[in-house]
Amino acid sequence: MAADEIAGPVHAFLTLRGLDGSGRSFPEVLGFDDAQIEGVHDFIQWLFPLREPSRAVPGAPVIGAAEAEAIRHDPWAQDSLTAARARMLFFYAETKGWLRPYDHNHLRITRILTSLRDLVGLEEARVFHERITALNRAAGSPVNPESLDFWRKAVEA
Repeated sequence: MAADEIAGPVHAFLTLRGLDGSGRSFPEVLGFDDAQIEGVHDFIQWLFPLREPSRAVPGAPVIGAAEAEAIRHDPWAQDSLTAARARMLFFYAETKGWLRPYDHNHLRITRILTSLRDLVGLEEARVFHERITALNRAAGSPVNPESLDFWRKAVEA
């Protein structure tokens, strides 16, 4: 694949050359306010793609091996993943609704950790994990043990 070739729709989205399934650009999604991040449920699969289907959003994109490889080696896609990680960390630091025993954001966090691990690297996933678990600890550790276990397993070597 040539350096400027697009390997799939998520790769195009992350390199600012395509739109997500709802017709939004990466900058539009990254510009969501906190209420949109909380209330819109079809964007996280585009910001943090996985190689397995979403159970929460049928029809959400799934990346194959070639697209994952292209994303791993594309500096634009890597920058987008890093920017998305920063936006989501800001969201979790600024909002407290996810800091309870059960919340849909716990699944999102597992997705983010897994996507970062697979597409950016284990160290990036571990940094996100440490910041999220620190927020949980600072709030008195309200997140259920099962979610914490999923998060821990996502960043094991």
